[in-house]
Amino acid sequence: MELQIDKLDLTTAESKATYEEIKDYVLESTGLKVSNLYIAQIKSKCGIIERENYNKAKFEAGRQTKCPIEKEAAIMDALKYFQMI
Repeated sequence: MELQIDKLDLTTAESKATYEEIKDYVLESTGLKVSNLYIAQIKSKCGIIERENYNKAKFEAGRQTKCPIEKEAAIMDALKYFQMI
């Protein structure tokens, strides 16, 4: 029996870009460095569901910086490039 890999469908995990791939794409295309926090914020904004974070802050009063507009646009471009949105 012969199985041709190119005929198989991608699994959901295979079709998603990793945070490192997104960071690399943004850096190469725009020269901007983005953090995992910014990527997670934009993915959440787009409705991309992430698994639950097990490294949660002990206090809810913690402050998180908000993603700047130019970095948000670059991350959105990367998500479109990787066909995640």
